[in-house]
Amino acid sequence: MKRIDLNCDMGELPEAIADGTQESLMPSLTSVNVACGGHAGDASTMRTTIEQALRWKLAIGAHPSYPDRANFGREALDLSPREIADSVFEQVKALAGIAASCGARLTHVKPHGALYNRAAVDRIVAGAIADGVRRWNRDVTLVGLAGSLMLDVFREAGFRAAAEAFADRRYEPDGSLRSRKFADALLRDPGEAARQALLIAERATVSARGGAEIAVRAQTICVHGDTPGASEIAAAVAQTLRAAGFELRPLSLS
Repeated sequence: MKRIDLNCDMGELPEAIADGTQESLMPSLTSVNVACGGHAGDASTMRTTIEQALRWKLAIGAHPSYPDRANFGREALDLSPREIADSVFEQVKALAGIAASCGARLTHVKPHGALYNRAAVDRIVAGAIADGVRRWNRDVTLVGLAGSLMLDVFREAGFRAAAEAFADRRYEPDGSLRSRKFADALLRDPGEAARQALLIAERATVSARGGAEIAVRAQTICVHGDTPGASEIAAAVAQTLRAAGFELRPLSLS
């Protein structure tokens, strides 16, 4: 049986939690990455998101970022490696404590936004993330961009590492994600996102901007919870992958 994890960044939009939009994604998923205070999230949103994930039997991970709520963690900050490690540690520790009080445990950590993108190309930043997580617990999987050096750094630090690709993001020919500063950075059409996810899962490739095909070998595929129409996108991705013979299964069970 072919297997793949389908993950989503969550706990970022209080209004989506309140109106049920966030939980409406969960039947399509196997893992969630919960914002833990850096770019979004507080004790209440963390707890609610964890409780929802438990109802749907999803793997739960931390989604730490630069400590920059004003810019939703999508602007790189000039922080030292120690400052990055300290921030990551505090964010993951906070979420882990709430998870434990709910009877859950964290299985993975995936950086968010600018921190994720910097770590993909900067060994020092990637190492600082690993240092921060290691202060809390080494027995988790660190998730990073498929084909990037951050995965090597995570493994060198003694962690299991999982390569991630994106159903709802456009790629550049060098394998990086197209900046959100551009209007075409997101794939908003459920069918287009589903086709990209299937290409990733079946052929380990993705069509980059300009038509070039690049290698994207991934164990997990992400759908962003704050993408417009995220519930429809996640449902289309999940349905397409299952129809193609894939078992959707969290990383922790693979």
